[in-house]
Amino acid sequence: MTFMESVQTCVKQKYAAFNGRASRSEYWWFLVFIFIVDVVAVCIDLSASTIYEKSELVSALANLALFLPNLAVCVRRLHDLNKSGWWVLLSFIPIIGPIVLIVWFATRGTVGANSFGEDPLAAV
Repeated sequence: MTFMESVQTCVKQKYAAFNGRASRSEYWWFLVFIFIVDVVAVCIDLSASTIYEKSELVSALANLALFLPNLAVCVRRLHDLNKSGWWVLLSFIPIIGPIVLIVWFATRGTVGANSFGEDPLAAV
């Protein structure tokens, strides 16, 4: 899956879809997109800020708009590993939780169908 395919899938087709599976490329390309949007939003906020007043409106709106598709692609990525989406709550455990999730998100998903659907790489 390419960068643009990943963004279109996560933003247009599966904005809040928590069912199904997401390949590693879909997840990681969408994370790159979120990073780029955050950098641009912070730059806009910094240019709109004054010495006396700090503006974070654009970055807050960008994060709010991308929160749901980010959560959905995380859950679908966990589904690709045949794990429940509730495992995303590991991110709230300091240090250990995010490390475990990063390792899982970088791991190859279940080959073939699992309890959450068909293999997203089967079509490739």
